Amino acid sequence: MPGPGAALTRLSARSTVMASAPQWDPAQYNRFADQREQPFWDLVALLEPVPRPQVVDLGCGDGRLTASLHGRLDARRTLGIDSSPEMLDAAGGRASAGLTFEAGDLATWTGSGFDVVLSNAALHWVGDHEGVLARWRDSLAPAGQLAVQVPASADHPSHAVARRLAEEWLGAGAPSDPVADNVLAPERYAEVLDALGFARQHVRLQVYSHRLPSTADVAEWLKGSSLTRFRRVLDDAEFEQFVDEYRRRLLDVLGDRRDYLYPFKRILFWGRLA
Repeated sequence: MPGPGAALTRLSARSTVMASAPQWDPAQYNRFADQREQPFWDLVALLEPVPRPQVVDLGCGDGRLTASLHGRLDARRTLGIDSSPEMLDAAGGRASAGLTFEAGDLATWTGSGFDVVLSNAALHWVGDHEGVLARWRDSLAPAGQLAVQVPASADHPSHAVARRLAEEWLGAGAPSDPVADNVLAPERYAEVLDALGFARQHVRLQVYSHRLPSTADVAEWLKGSSLTRFRRVLDDAEFEQFVDEYRRRLLDVLGDRRDYLYPFKRILFWGRLA
């Protein structure tokens, strides 16, 4: 297999990222849809009932869960926000009366009058969580609710191997690991919620036991999520080469095992304004 001195070394000479390359693939992301859904619904379970709420789903992806949420909450209006054109293209077919989707940047998004601001597995892609959560709080109506889930498995080999490989192959041009760089400790989110005026809150760290067919499927799991960041700097062939080497190194660490339990830590937090 090529190493840092072979085919990918030319990437260090690139002065611009490949902004036109598709980054998100809805089909790849949904390969493990059933297992990815559970944290979303655990997050929704933290919400307190509100008659015909106005809801925003920040980082809505392909809108599949957003549409289900709209119906489950009997929402008067639900808005899905995402930055991926590929995901929004898929979400567009789910739009209906009261359910709409728009392009937006979670780092800067603001709204007003929402009864529920929800974000599942998206906040980690941006930094300055204190500032972002303050803007989301300002988007709530009185007694509004905030519900957020972020991955917290930066210390698992699945993430650590990717960081090491990126450093070797891409050097200073390697995209950073958003989970390692941006996600705060659970207790810090409790402090932030309190400082933002959430009179009631719930914060927990939870380990999800994702059952995969094999350890090699961990690479397929991350190919649809965390590894997408490398699509910004690699063309299609280089990205597949990167994933192949990532899979090989991951198996060296985890072993080639069938029926693999992938323990994945996530932080879920909820707050309600007085």
